[in-house]
Amino acid sequence: MPFDLTSITPYLGDLAAGARLTALACLLALAGGLALGIVVALMRTSAVPLARRVANVYVDVFRNVPFIVQLFFLFYGLPAVGPELSPFNTGVLALALAGGAFTSDVIRSGILALEPGVLEAAQVSGLSRLTIYRRIVLPIALRTSIRPLGSVFVNLILTSSILSAITINELTGVAKIVASDTFQPFEVYALLLLAYFALTSLVSLAASALHRRLNRHMQGDPA
Repeated sequence: MPFDLTSITPYLGDLAAGARLTALACLLALAGGLALGIVVALMRTSAVPLARRVANVYVDVFRNVPFIVQLFFLFYGLPAVGPELSPFNTGVLALALAGGAFTSDVIRSGILALEPGVLEAAQVSGLSRLTIYRRIVLPIALRTSIRPLGSVFVNLILTSSILSAITINELTGVAKIVASDTFQPFEVYALLLLAYFALTSLVSLAASALHRRLNRHMQGDPA
């Protein structure tokens, strides 16, 4: 069977729009998940037992419940007792909550990997705990976590394909429509496969390049 894209060509603009929506949803979710992950990581490394327990429960729930169940709960269940969000906002929120759980693991590992001498020197200098975390701990933890955070972003992109289940016309949602309209599922889903591979490869390459650049900067090599 020949690989024929003739009837799919008119839909390339729709597929590109779906890819842009996927990228936007994932970027917003990454920002929200990173902010949430930092807060949760600080709670998990806190000396306050209650903060650690609450953070650990959050992480366990979002790591051990299927994403589609989380998505359906927010989209179908939450409006019964709380605010009703648009499909796009619900999708971004679901991705951010799930991403925050995994991001907290990455940031927590970065914090725990700090040499004890770094914190001791900061404490001896008289800096407040907030200043120590804001100016020393978090910047170092984030620098050492670039590659793992890139993996989290890749996972967000892959997971975003499930958002079509709540009528969001992101990349996978548009591909389903195109496959139905053209009766060419092989060609459409082959293009979809290549699109996701390209997106995730680009993110992985960017994360690796940023990691190398930061390492050179820390070692004093401007090149």
